[in-house]
Amino acid sequence: MLVRDLVRVFYEKFWNEVDLEKADEILHPDVTFRGSVGLGARGRREVCDYVPMVTTALSGYRCDVESLIADGDSAAAKVRFSGIHTGDFLGHPPTGRRVEWIGAAFFTADESKLRDIWVLGDLESLRSQLRSGS
Repeated sequence: MLVRDLVRVFYEKFWNEVDLEKADEILHPDVTFRGSVGLGARGRREVCDYVPMVTTALSGYRCDVESLIADGDSAAAKVRFSGIHTGDFLGHPPTGRRVEWIGAAFFTADESKLRDIWVLGDLESLRSQLRSGS
């Protein structure tokens, strides 16, 4: 699978549909992951454990790819993350309000699977929304 296709499945299926069974198909066994909220995971199991931490705190969580550029085994994407803040998240109690932030995601594939994923999110904007509920 091309890196572009891996990234699409990563966001559309793995995150948006919370289809963790896609992990074996798209993630290298030794995958390293740094999420947009600044937390990381290593290996398929840890990445799969990371997903519900976000999706249970942010109901209806979505990752919408606004742009995607791929070259060889590397890709970069601009992604809009959003959800309803219904659970404790980053030390903030639920507000019941919608939060959204932008991130830049960088991917490297190896053996037709995502090997390294580094997502830099606009944490200042996110934390401001979690504090104020705006």
